[in-house]
Amino acid sequence: MYAITLDDQVLAWKEQPPLPSPGADEVRIKVAWAGMNRADLMQRAGQYPPPPGASEILGLEVSGTIVEKGARVEGFDTGQHVCALLAGGGYAEEVIVHQAQVLSLPKGYGLREAAALPEVFATAWLNLFMEGALRQGDRVLLHAGASGVGTTAIQLCRAFGHPCFVTVGNDNKLQQCLSLGADAGWNRHQGSFVEAVKNWGGADMILDPVGASYLADNQQVLNMDGRLVLIGLMGGRAAELDMGRMLMKRQRLIGSTLRSKTPQAKGAILDALHAHVWPRLVRGELRPLIDRDWPIQDAQQAMDYLESNASIGKVLLSVSGEG
Repeated sequence: MYAITLDDQVLAWKEQPPLPSPGADEVRIKVAWAGMNRADLMQRAGQYPPPPGASEILGLEVSGTIVEKGARVEGFDTGQHVCALLAGGGYAEEVIVHQAQVLSLPKGYGLREAAALPEVFATAWLNLFMEGALRQGDRVLLHAGASGVGTTAIQLCRAFGHPCFVTVGNDNKLQQCLSLGADAGWNRHQGSFVEAVKNWGGADMILDPVGASYLADNQQVLNMDGRLVLIGLMGGRAAELDMGRMLMKRQRLIGSTLRSKTPQAKGAILDALHAHVWPRLVRGELRPLIDRDWPIQDAQQAMDYLESNASIGKVLLSVSGEG
């Protein structure tokens, strides 16, 4: 089996030992496409190791074809096209994954589009509706709105009736976010977003991959009983928390990671996606936004591009080239 290896932060496509046979609840997938995520950047930098027992190979989502299944696997057959949410191992010709983390493709979707679904839709759904506990009419502030998770969260907010405000890195990204359904936004290079968000009406829930550098401003714009869901640390990990403001406004700060959850917990998220999101994908009400793709052999170039913050939506890696 060939897979991407990581040697001193350099990605290379090399032959690796074959995978074992799948367990009773697992399937083996021949990978067609792999999604690239900022978590992969963090792992490359040594800041986000895989959970115990997970593959050291990068890659948290794939699409492909089931080529082998365990004795207790139900609802999936060999030869079936699927997509899967992983704890690691996606940058490879094959992966083995628990059946709870596998989804059939939405009707009309090919393997390329499907590779852009599992991680971003699971992350957005988990943090907006499960951790963030969105209620009818709640207003949402989305940082990094043009990212894969951001562009997905914008569409989910639109589909489920939640006004959203985005922060982005340039005006082109802002226009893209507005076209996807964001109500308003702010170019972060124009200074603090605080006054713009306050004038918009404040936020009942904030989805934040930035962390420390945004904490004080986030607290200022978070409404009474507001929830701040932290999903990343692009802006650092240590900052001063105004506990007086937190107490008086009954604010909640929630840390959230998807990767380390159990297969059963991930399965519950994917079940919600299948029930609430997959029908909307089929009807065209939601769609994955794909920026561009590279052959898996050029994963280093693709990751450098993702790290440049130039992308709008998902970056994909073609493994078998199957559509």
